[in-house]
Amino acid sequence: MPLPSAAKKQSRIFSPITESADSSQELRFISDLGRSLLFTVHPKKVASRVASAIQKCVEAEVCAFVVELENIGIVSCAFDDRGEIDPRSFSKSRFEKWPELLPPQIGYKQENEESFLLNGSSHKIEYVAPLHINSEIKGAIVVGFAAKCDFNEAKGSMIEAATQMAAMSVNLSAHYEAAINNSINRAKEEHRRFTEAVLDALPVSLYVVDRDFRIVTWNRHREIGVQGISRDAALGRNVFNVLARYPEGRVREEFERAFRTGNIERIEQQTAAEDGSTKHWMVSKVPMKDPETGDVTHVITVGEDITARVEAIHAVGRAEKLAAVGRLAAGVVHEINNPLATIAACAEALEKRAEEGAFEASEASDDLNEYLGLIKSEAFRCKSITTGLLDFSRLRTGDRHPLDVAEILKSSAKLISHQKRGENIEIKIEADDDLPLLNADGGQLQQAVIALGTNAIDAMPDGGTLTFRAAGQFNRVAIEVEDTGVGIPPEDLSKIFEPFFTTKEVGEGTGLGLAVCYGIITDHGGRLSVRSNPGKGTTFTILLPVIVESRESRAESL
Repeated sequence: MPLPSAAKKQSRIFSPITESADSSQELRFISDLGRSLLFTVHPKKVASRVASAIQKCVEAEVCAFVVELENIGIVSCAFDDRGEIDPRSFSKSRFEKWPELLPPQIGYKQENEESFLLNGSSHKIEYVAPLHINSEIKGAIVVGFAAKCDFNEAKGSMIEAATQMAAMSVNLSAHYEAAINNSINRAKEEHRRFTEAVLDALPVSLYVVDRDFRIVTWNRHREIGVQGISRDAALGRNVFNVLARYPEGRVREEFERAFRTGNIERIEQQTAAEDGSTKHWMVSKVPMKDPETGDVTHVITVGEDITARVEAIHAVGRAEKLAAVGRLAAGVVHEINNPLATIAACAEALEKRAEEGAFEASEASDDLNEYLGLIKSEAFRCKSITTGLLDFSRLRTGDRHPLDVAEILKSSAKLISHQKRGENIEIKIEADDDLPLLNADGGQLQQAVIALGTNAIDAMPDGGTLTFRAAGQFNRVAIEVEDTGVGIPPEDLSKIFEPFFTTKEVGEGTGLGLAVCYGIITDHGGRLSVRSNPGKGTTFTILLPVIVESRESRAESL
């Protein structure tokens, strides 16, 4: 039970020390303790040195130190003759009430064992000195003596002096500790931000998972695109929940294998871009190992966009195929054309004679007419193939001069409008004003645009909209041919510019039209690409370099 105020004051039975021996002992103790605390900067060490020094100096059964510091928490320790002991000997329930039990200024002794603040000790008297920090009682030093005769005025005076010194020292050390912690936290935060900025600056998508498959890092490139996920929505979550669009079994197997083997794995993947085009990725699983144990603690997943590289490889492949076709055409086309011409001429002559009645009318003559028609049509189809092949064997230098892109689109649209199937195809032209002029072969460029437009019409059997679009892009002009047709399956997008590849029925196309377009555009230093959304339409894009000034600039210079 707490003592009344009067009793508390009476409990301090000390008077000023008059014996020189006691005074000298107190001064020596305070001096030694002060030097010991001079460079002690951690609250725990302050508590230990004070409690240990008091226990030895006053020859106490036990000495305990406990204080509660802001931003640090409870700091406690206890010492007896054997050294430091378990501080859990404190009565925690009573410690919570210490601000009420302790006197406002001075320490007090208590001899009622039921009110002792220390448990598990054989002491018979307890001296409690409050620790005042910023005018508030934040803890206490509790000293237990084996017998009442072991406690005297001089020992009480030394305990109080040590308590005052400890209060100042532990307060300073707490501020130092807080400053150090703040500095460390700021450094950690700055390092985190710097690391995050570095990861965000990398031209790859990157994330890291721990052994619980929790996402701990997610860079900004993972947020980009139609499949992007924000960092806040990803961090701390299970990777299988975040990447729910991927088969969990496959993703789990990849991570488990990386954790198990510790080997780097690279996997090529494809995704659909927002515009319907195909994106190619090289995904690497990079295990992170603990430098001491060698255990894999995290796995870094890096996704590199290799679309340009893949397209370049495909372009080289197409160029090689085109060159091979060109060499083939140069060697055999003329040899094939001559027999084909003969076959076609003979078929036409026999067909004409049959029509004039040169052959006896019978069922056989009807078959003859049918077969002759087939021979003639197939001969002409072979002729169209060889004609296409010749396009690859001939140089495409042509007659290049400044061209108005808008005029090319208008003339191409006019020509295509005459071959529209039905009246349910709408043709639109959208061209920017003052488009830069191009140094190009007008006939070849128009051939490419018409071929793309014709394919677009074929892709809209039930009608739709064909749009020709042209716009300036830095030092290039972009020409788009867009339809609202059936679209192209994703698996065919990488093949459509290859010679002889076609999705049309047998006899409806040679598979050379788009290959010819590709050759024309690349010969002009341009690029031809495609994006498609099955069921919604397809867009072919021609990018051509600007070689001459715009019309407005040229007029100003004159």
